[in-house]
Amino acid sequence: MTSKNSICLWYDGAALEAATFYAKTFPDTTVGAIHRAPGDYPSGKEGDVLTVEFTVMGIPCLGLNGGPTFRHNESFSFQVATDDQAETDRLWNAIIDNGGQPSACGWCKDKWGLSWQITPRALMAAISDPDPAVARRAFNAMMDMTKIDIAAIEAARRG
Repeated sequence: MTSKNSICLWYDGAALEAATFYAKTFPDTTVGAIHRAPGDYPSGKEGDVLTVEFTVMGIPCLGLNGGPTFRHNESFSFQVATDDQAETDRLWNAIIDNGGQPSACGWCKDKWGLSWQITPRALMAAISDPDPAVARRAFNAMMDMTKIDIAAIEAARRG
């Protein structure tokens, strides 16, 4: 691990599976070193994959196979800025089709419980529009969505 700071993500034995999925799904994502346990530990045996070094869109991460004690929740999420509907659909569908769950306003969870915000740049521009009426219309449209529909956001923005 070469980064001075990285995100440690806790998994119940699936760190390598998750890192491999992320590397197949997201740009600028790679799986690095895989470290095996030098001895038995509460949720594994000597030789099991203990940690996996990986990056998610350039962000250094360490997947720790720590066992079932702790679960991911929405207090942590990766926010992915997308450039168009095709990219939004591809990433959202990849997460959902791989055992994930849709949520509201562009949020979804992968099959390991990690939250993702698949957020089109068009949405961020719309809800931060300098005209409060425009921003409100776009925001209200977003509040009724699961996966973000850029055309619907743009229509709301236009009024």
